[in-house]
Amino acid sequence: MQWDEFADWGKKISDWAAEYHLTLRDRPVRAQTQAGEIAAQLPPSPPEAPEAMETIMADFERIVMPGITHWQHPRFFAYFPANAAPPSMLADMLVTTIAAQCMLWQTSPAATEMEGVMIDWLRQALGLPDGMAGVIQDSASSATLSAVLTMRERATQWRGNREGLSGQGRLRIYCSEQVHSSIDRACWIAGIGQDNLVKICAGTSGHAYEMDPFELSDRIKEDRKAGHIPAGIIAIMGGTSIGAYDFHEPVLEIAQAEGLYTHLDAAWAGSAMICPEYRAQFWSGVERYDSIVFNPHKWLGAQFDCSVQFLRDPSQQLNTLRIEPEYLKTSGGVVTNYSEWTIPLGRRFRALKLWFLIRSYGLEGLRTRIRNHVNWAQELCEVIRALDGFEIVTEPILSIFTFRCEGDDAMQQRLVDAINDDGRIYITQGMHDGAKMIRFQVGQFDCTREDVMMAADVIREIRDALA
Repeated sequence: MQWDEFADWGKKISDWAAEYHLTLRDRPVRAQTQAGEIAAQLPPSPPEAPEAMETIMADFERIVMPGITHWQHPRFFAYFPANAAPPSMLADMLVTTIAAQCMLWQTSPAATEMEGVMIDWLRQALGLPDGMAGVIQDSASSATLSAVLTMRERATQWRGNREGLSGQGRLRIYCSEQVHSSIDRACWIAGIGQDNLVKICAGTSGHAYEMDPFELSDRIKEDRKAGHIPAGIIAIMGGTSIGAYDFHEPVLEIAQAEGLYTHLDAAWAGSAMICPEYRAQFWSGVERYDSIVFNPHKWLGAQFDCSVQFLRDPSQQLNTLRIEPEYLKTSGGVVTNYSEWTIPLGRRFRALKLWFLIRSYGLEGLRTRIRNHVNWAQELCEVIRALDGFEIVTEPILSIFTFRCEGDDAMQQRLVDAINDDGRIYITQGMHDGAKMIRFQVGQFDCTREDVMMAADVIREIRDALA
């Protein structure tokens, strides 16, 4: 492709993108294809000769688009959102065009220096204290793995990377049973192992479903008596299943008494902390965590991928991850090389989309969206509560709640599948207290109150049809 062709097709694809978003409500939210249907339409071998862009784009429409689940659909109520506000999409187009590899300050000074400023903008927006530093990761999974590796190195007096874990003793990590599976995976990859991830029961007396601090303290003491090595505690704020959150002060007091490194997974709910009114319930005391992660690419509207990890003392993660062969050293003045803060060496210019996003909406524009989502979720919860044959399983935590219809677990899955096959909305199932329930979260960037409230009609209509 020549550059004049690139410009022409760039305009065509931009027009296609705008039309796609303007007509999303007319599409079923979830892909309606069957397993293997897309692959069956693709040639088994690559072409030897070049093909025209017109043909490629036509095949994209014919083959690819029917197999896409539309995460930007305003009635996407499944999982958590992966939003892509238009300004962040435009910024990512520029990043893709420049195609810089931003691993070091010298490989793109603007990317490094903007990253530092955007981290500080977000620190201020979330009400975190002066001096807390951070880094942009690809996902919360990478940030959590970085934190777990730091726990490992700190607990082994920084010998793990050099000597390996053989003979170091059994390292133990503690967390709530409500944590995301990325915590399990981080322990696998870090060599700690599933059996050494100690999951603490979540309380059910209130609506937080927090890990029990008494059990946490007891398990740490028991492990020390057994000769194991407690290494760190991972707390959550906004768990994936029901939005569970830990009470920070008891966890942090135990960590301080035991000398343990702490990490807070606030991947989804962290974005809501730009609204000061939510901080007293969910955020008070978080500045004492050693590491905090939240995903602007979820609720805040940044194009995937963009995850921010804040660090109270970056030197501990740097001591864990930094490696400096001669060809990566920077001569001259003192600079920050963010590749030393993360596992991958290669880095995209992720800060640009944050710059575009925050400037385009302002913090108050972003707050308004989040507040709307929280209010609409609570309103919808009350509507579903009033429907005959439905019960609320877990009350709204910010913009997520769960419910069941009459019937056994199989009936809950039948309802979820029928709703998703219908295509007007998209939801997911989950498990709570040993029973299947139905999750509902509000968070798509451009959804309206009408989009949210129509979900009750869809849910009731399809349940009645199944009955």
